[in-house]
Amino acid sequence: MSEGSVEVRLIKAGATKMRYPADVIADDGTHLVVRADYVSSGVRDFGFIRFEPGDVFTEHYWRDRWYAVKEVRTGDGAFKGWYCDVTRPARLVGGELSVEDLDLDLWVSADGSAILRLDEDEFAESGLTESDPEAAAQAVRALDELELLARQGALAELSARYGEV
Repeated sequence: MSEGSVEVRLIKAGATKMRYPADVIADDGTHLVVRADYVSSGVRDFGFIRFEPGDVFTEHYWRDRWYAVKEVRTGDGAFKGWYCDVTRPARLVGGELSVEDLDLDLWVSADGSAILRLDEDEFAESGLTESDPEAAAQAVRALDELELLARQGALAELSARYGEV
C-alpha cells in the first residue's frame, strides 16, 4: 500500500463484509476523508439509487462519531447523492481503516428532496439492542443526527469543504 492510501475494511456482525483500497484526501486526527472507486463488478440497484462500476465515493469517517458519510458520483463527476452508514467510530491502524456497520443507513438524494431512513428492520433484527444497549442507543442517535444534518443542508457543506459538490 502506497503512502496516502488505506485499505478500508467494512465489518458487519463481527465479520469482514468487504475490503477496498482508498486514497486519503484529508486526516485531521479525528475526521478522515478518503476517495475510492466502486468496488463491485456489477450494478447494485436499491430502487432509489444505483451504484455502478465507475462510480466514485468520497467517504468521510470520524474517530469520535457513530456514522460515515459517503458522497456518490458517477465516473464523469455527476453527483448522485449521499449514502450514510451508522457505524461505530472508525479506527485507523497501520494503513487499515476499520469501520463496523450497525445496519442503519440514510440516503439523501443529490438535490436533498429525498431523505430516506433505511434498514431499520435489519437493525431491530440484529439483536444489538439486547447484546449492546449502549451501542444501540448511539446508533439510533446517530441516525437521527444524520437526518437532521441532511435536512439542514450540512452534508453539502461538508462536501464543499473537501472539493466536491
